[in-house]
Amino acid sequence: MIEKLMYQVSRPVVKGYVRSMLNMDVKWHEPFPAGAKIIVPNHPTTTDPFFVASLFNHQVFILINELLFKVPVLGEYLRRSGHIPVVAGNGKAAMEAAVDRLKNGDTIIIFPEGALSPEEGGFGEPRTGAARLALMSGAPVVPVGIHLPLERVRYIKSMVEGKIEIGRWYTHGPYNMTVGRPLTFRGNVENHAYVRQVSNAIMHQIIEMAHQSQGRMQQGPTAMPLPELF
Repeated sequence: MIEKLMYQVSRPVVKGYVRSMLNMDVKWHEPFPAGAKIIVPNHPTTTDPFFVASLFNHQVFILINELLFKVPVLGEYLRRSGHIPVVAGNGKAAMEAAVDRLKNGDTIIIFPEGALSPEEGGFGEPRTGAARLALMSGAPVVPVGIHLPLERVRYIKSMVEGKIEIGRWYTHGPYNMTVGRPLTFRGNVENHAYVRQVSNAIMHQIIEMAHQSQGRMQQGPTAMPLPELF
């Protein structure tokens, strides 16, 4: 299967890059639960999906803006790896594909902000995709808070369908993550007020984890080896 092959090829490349180029500090409040789960990080840079995925020793599937699927080379890699494009105006298709993955016991990564965090720092308003996915699937939600020095972010231009798009790439330096305890939500996904409430609850936990990551970075680096994850 092409997705499995692409994972087997890319995994050592990504993990090798993370170990050699990033000073990654990860705090675990609790190990990732077994089976289907939804990983929900904040999103300061374009490279976050790859760095979050490096926490796993099994294949994960990421919901990614369709724009990145149009970037030369990168887009082909994303398609062949089985990641899920989120098309503007057609979020339902991405939700259905993600729910199917969760029913299969897979791991989904979704960024609740729906786009990169504000350029000057902080967090964007959460969209409802992560909350709807949690309510539709019943899978546990694991908040992940990322913090990094914004002055190290590089702005790289890419030509996508004749237009210049600017990505925020983080290539080296300190990169802190805090993995929170799993959250479980039940309720009616058609109740829009409740879905918004769940979205805010998820984002609150992400922000708390990111603040913990920031606090450790301000205190100085600590050695925290990554556990072997199923």
